[in-house]
Amino acid sequence: MGKIGEKFEELLQIMETLRGENGCSWDRKQTHESIIPYLIEETYEFVKEVKNQNYKNMVEELGDILLQVIFHAQIGKEKKEFTIEDIINTLINKLIRRHPHVFGNEKDFSYERWEKIKALEKGEKHFSKIGKVNKSLPALSLARRIQENAANIGFDWDNIEDVYEKVYEELEELKNSKNANEIEEEFGDLLFSIVNLSRFLKVDPEVSLRNATQKFVNRFKKMEELIEKDGGKMEDLSINELEQYWKESKK
Repeated sequence: MGKIGEKFEELLQIMETLRGENGCSWDRKQTHESIIPYLIEETYEFVKEVKNQNYKNMVEELGDILLQVIFHAQIGKEKKEFTIEDIINTLINKLIRRHPHVFGNEKDFSYERWEKIKALEKGEKHFSKIGKVNKSLPALSLARRIQENAANIGFDWDNIEDVYEKVYEELEELKNSKNANEIEEEFGDLLFSIVNLSRFLKVDPEVSLRNATQKFVNRFKKMEELIEKDGGKMEDLSINELEQYWKESKK
């Protein structure tokens, strides 16, 4: 066994110890369900470091993601559901099966073939070129993925100016909505068109919105600090006064 194999075995042993009788009380009580939030959180932490091109932190965050895989594998082993070997073997077989242009006799990559293989794996009789709709994805990520799938078979805008026009069109339709149902539908269409724009701008809409939200939180906290420094209370200030503090916080 090479050094990587030895280190991997050591990692598995550490997790087994943590979940063991004399291990960590917190680790021992976790379940597949209870640690789901950590997998999602660590994934977004990694995405952030990729955007920052911070390779040292990318190493750490990838380690945290690997920890979640090992954690689930250990829980699965204890419950006799599956093992780490099952995970690795399934992945190996999937990679070979889905790349017949590399490991078989097919020529070049084909998106349609890729989706057809996935559909057959899932036992689906009817194959759609739009691909599998993964409803567990966040809405923005799901919209982007569906649009990418459609673009891969040529169903896409020719240039970004057309996409901007579509955004303006959807915004106008939202403004002209007559009732709650129309508003909800047109608002969804507007978001979908903005996600389309994000593809052309090479921006991940999920990450971008999270960053914008965090920026708002940071500025709001700074505004609170400025008001407190001046001896005031936020709830006592008018909207115009709050706007001035908001502008100051942005500096």
